[in-house]
Amino acid sequence: MAHNSSPLGETVRALRRTAGMSQEQLAEDSGLSVGTIRKIEQGGQARVDTLHLIARTLGVPTSTLFAPGAPLPVEEDGTNRQLLAQLRQALMPPVGISAQTLADPGEAESLPEIRRRIEDALELYNADRYDSVARMLPGLLRTAEAATVAAGEEETHQEAVLVQAHALLLAGKYLTQVRQYDMAYHAFVDGIRLARELDDTQAAATGVTGLCWLLLRQDRFDEAEHLAATTAEQIEPKFSTATAGQLAVWGELWLRIASAAVRNNRPDEAAEARRMAATAASAVGVEHADYRTHFSRFGPVTAELKAVEDLALAGDAHGVLRRAGDGLLSRSARRKVGRPTNFNWNRHRLDVAKAHVILGSTQDAMDELVRIRRTTGNWIQHQPMARYVMRDILSTRKRTLTKEMRDMAVHLNVHA
Repeated sequence: MAHNSSPLGETVRALRRTAGMSQEQLAEDSGLSVGTIRKIEQGGQARVDTLHLIARTLGVPTSTLFAPGAPLPVEEDGTNRQLLAQLRQALMPPVGISAQTLADPGEAESLPEIRRRIEDALELYNADRYDSVARMLPGLLRTAEAATVAAGEEETHQEAVLVQAHALLLAGKYLTQVRQYDMAYHAFVDGIRLARELDDTQAAATGVTGLCWLLLRQDRFDEAEHLAATTAEQIEPKFSTATAGQLAVWGELWLRIASAAVRNNRPDEAAEARRMAATAASAVGVEHADYRTHFSRFGPVTAELKAVEDLALAGDAHGVLRRAGDGLLSRSARRKVGRPTNFNWNRHRLDVAKAHVILGSTQDAMDELVRIRRTTGNWIQHQPMARYVMRDILSTRKRTLTKEMRDMAVHLNVHA
């Protein structure tokens, strides 16, 4: 029987045959339908969570299934080009053959004023107000670079460079969140480079945690794990003297290691990384946030959220729901220890919604999506997981869709 050519399909077929499995066996052992396996082997595409299930059944890293091939045609996206034009100009200016810059130099402001603006932008980011962040970033990047150029004394110059690095790391964080990955990479790499020039290990490591998140978003699991592990080893703190910020960055790196390992079907490495992250979180004691030492919130609740995420990736819906409101994730614990970032909390609630769908509770899943939409503004529209959950609700709902479901499908651009 002839097969349509597809790098993914050829890889899955070869590994299945090497394992001595039929399509029916692979489907049954992975919890997928035979139709899904056939579609993939005949040239179809698959989500990463589907590939993870196949890889786990075949006993190989998920990344083994990522065969090279020509990308799919890109849809015209002139709207995004227009919306991002000013940010591109500030972040990626034209470069000629001379050292003279061809970019808008911007106007220098005082360093305390720029720091205040970075803090304001980060607060807006954490409140899911992405439109406001997008409007602030071009001017913030320009004025930070102008302040670095204008700074004279060595001490002032070093402080200006650090401020510019923080502005770039903020841009990288925002751009990763809205899935503008090439621009985000540029921002993170420039921010890390500036921090390294200052020998500011803390700022550079903060940038690395962001870059690892970007690599994870691009399914570059091996690289994310290796980068995070190498950096964690280089900055390992002495617990008796380490600051909360140092412990937080080190712990965040272990979270990245675990996230990469579990997605890449390396459960033993993931479990050890989760244990190390929990150790760091316990030492911090609360959900700690200070953008000058690390760009996210880290503590016991965050570490527990990520451990529950592993259960979701493994398809353990009962486990997700059992731990979702228990222990460190209970309301009383969050009042005592502190809340995680909105992003991490709402990403966790999407896992809860997915668990409800798997167990057939479509209305409970719908209730979660509605709560997230009500509290996050347009955050949910940037989350593929929300669209996956909504598609599953539409495909498994046996009764007529409610108005609430139809409205959510429109909001997420999911077609019934």
